Amino acid sequence: MSRQNYLFTSESVSEGHPDKVCDRISDAVLDAFLTEQPEARVACETFATTNRVVIGGEVGLTDKARLSEMKKQVEQIARDCIRDIGYEQEKFHWKTCEITNLLHEQSAHIAQGVDAADNKDEGAGDQGIMFGYAVRETPELMPAPIQYAHAILRRLAEARKAGEAPTLGPDAKSQLSIRYEDGKPVEVTSIVLSTQHAHESQTSDDIREIVEPYIREILPEGWINGNTEWHVNPTGTFVIGGPDGDAGLTGRKIIVDTYGGAAPHGGGAFSGKDPTKVDRSAAYAARYLAKNVVAAGVADRCTLQLSYAIGVAKPLSIYVDTHGTGQVADSEIERAVAEIMDLTPRGIRTHLGLNRPIYQRTAAYGHFGRTPEDDGGFSWERTDLVDALKAAL
Repeated sequence: MSRQNYLFTSESVSEGHPDKVCDRISDAVLDAFLTEQPEARVACETFATTNRVVIGGEVGLTDKARLSEMKKQVEQIARDCIRDIGYEQEKFHWKTCEITNLLHEQSAHIAQGVDAADNKDEGAGDQGIMFGYAVRETPELMPAPIQYAHAILRRLAEARKAGEAPTLGPDAKSQLSIRYEDGKPVEVTSIVLSTQHAHESQTSDDIREIVEPYIREILPEGWINGNTEWHVNPTGTFVIGGPDGDAGLTGRKIIVDTYGGAAPHGGGAFSGKDPTKVDRSAAYAARYLAKNVVAAGVADRCTLQLSYAIGVAKPLSIYVDTHGTGQVADSEIERAVAEIMDLTPRGIRTHLGLNRPIYQRTAAYGHFGRTPEDDGGFSWERTDLVDALKAAL
């Protein structure tokens, strides 16, 4: 039997964190190519440091002349991202930072294993394992620590951009320790919030006075109490932030992007990868299936693993663990999910509508636990398989 009484901690980082700046640029490049051609191939990596952004990786379009034109747009895409995030620092400014574009055409040897041929289905873009997870802790069926850690930073960013908290900067991190009783989250035992700010004269107490009302607004009533420890800007001054304070790189926040450590992770990052890369699309599919299992009342908690081989269309394995909360055998859920959804790379992309420019918005505040959007964004958060799943079981 799993533990019922414990503390669990997750962290999040804001859109201005150096790694998230890089994720944003990589996904913005991806969106631009998918706008040009829904079947575009993109594997874009970004590195950022003081006054410099370097963008590299592989891209592919059917029209080679258009590919050359698209590559010329990458610098402006990066500047637009940095401006929207809010960086106008002396040593990291959207107007003046140096941007180097090293994107090149995708390897033909990789493409031959992925592209569909006359005698076979399109294969996976790489080998690997992907996990999806859902749990009945929040309305979004997400682990509470990561869901609320994201929500706090997102609310602070909204306040900053709206002019409600003008002395806050783009770079921030949050961390919540939550106490579970009888397997359910009941209170926050500690809150850690570090945020960039405008003036060296501002103290930790000054920053707490700014951020505390927003934090209280986000967390459920009663979760903050007299036992809650607060650590707001515990190191003191945090004026120099973003890539000027610490280098950033695409794909370094994979636990922040997923379940905050509450579930396994296959190791593959998401940002900058087109949906033929199963690191991304199959992880979305795994979340989609796990969420529908929980939404259907089949289990209160579900971990689902998929595995793939490069150039092979069908998943090599499907694994489900409902952690003792399932209403039917886990093996029956494995059988059912394979019946109700085509889990080939093309099947996933078609079912979830992934060949669309919907990725830049995923780059901060989590890829999961978000609201499905009218244009297909966060389609993997839908619960439209509930009836089909019940029928299959």
